[in-house]
Amino acid sequence: MKQSLIGALCAMAVMGGAFAQTPKKPVAKPTRQTAPAVEAKDAATIEFEKFRAEMEDSNPAELFEMKGEEQWKTKRGPNNVALAESCDLGQGVGKIEGAYVKMPRYFADADAVMDAERRIVWCMVEKQGFKFEDIAKTPFANETFTPDITNLVTYVAGHSRNMKIAVPLKEPKVREAYEIGKEIAAYRAGPYDFSCNTCHGADGKRIRMQQLPNLSTAKGAMSGVQGWPGYRMTGGVMLTHQWRMGDCFRQQRFPQPKYASDAVAYLLTYMIGNANGQVYKGPGIKR
Repeated sequence: MKQSLIGALCAMAVMGGAFAQTPKKPVAKPTRQTAPAVEAKDAATIEFEKFRAEMEDSNPAELFEMKGEEQWKTKRGPNNVALAESCDLGQGVGKIEGAYVKMPRYFADADAVMDAERRIVWCMVEKQGFKFEDIAKTPFANETFTPDITNLVTYVAGHSRNMKIAVPLKEPKVREAYEIGKEIAAYRAGPYDFSCNTCHGADGKRIRMQQLPNLSTAKGAMSGVQGWPGYRMTGGVMLTHQWRMGDCFRQQRFPQPKYASDAVAYLLTYMIGNANGQVYKGPGIKR
């Protein structure tokens, strides 16, 4: 099963893009005593972190959370049902506190491992009566449009703010998804013979001015998780983790994955699972 799945899926580079490179390290002059290693940050990274800290004080993501709350609580769709009275995100019907940091997880009613966005879409289809094809036509925001699903994911994510990531990796179905996601991350293919790990499988890599996190480590994985859903300053739009996954496929010149697919859910299980135990700070700011 795994071999056929891995062979059919395209690999991707999460949070970065193509042409990752390892910067050359200057030759250190010998000294009598070696100082403890300190993680260096380039000037651009330091300045951007300052700017982002200032932006976080008035994060536009809050506006999308407010819209998502209204959409979560309002009776909608052909079935005239509210998600608040019908959708179970793993905590019980309608309960969202802490749900985001405990996904991806296995849902028996769907017989699938689902990240938060995939699960909310499932609820919109199965409980409210929306058509998946209609949602999948325009699943991500652009400069003139923000889909309902983006608002809903942002609202749910906001209710896991300052909580620890806790993907249930001991659950057999989730562990299987994690292992498949790990294999996908290592699978090389496409016009550049890239894999996710080409950019995100080792420490010390960067692309242009951006440092690339090593997603196989807890710290690096958290860098890939933190701030999603995120308000993208360069486009002025709110975007989700599902979008980030798909955009990395594009940057590798791979075919776009189907929206809310197994492939994306498995990759998110691997990445978010590696970040277990670390604190999620909620929807954030992205450049």
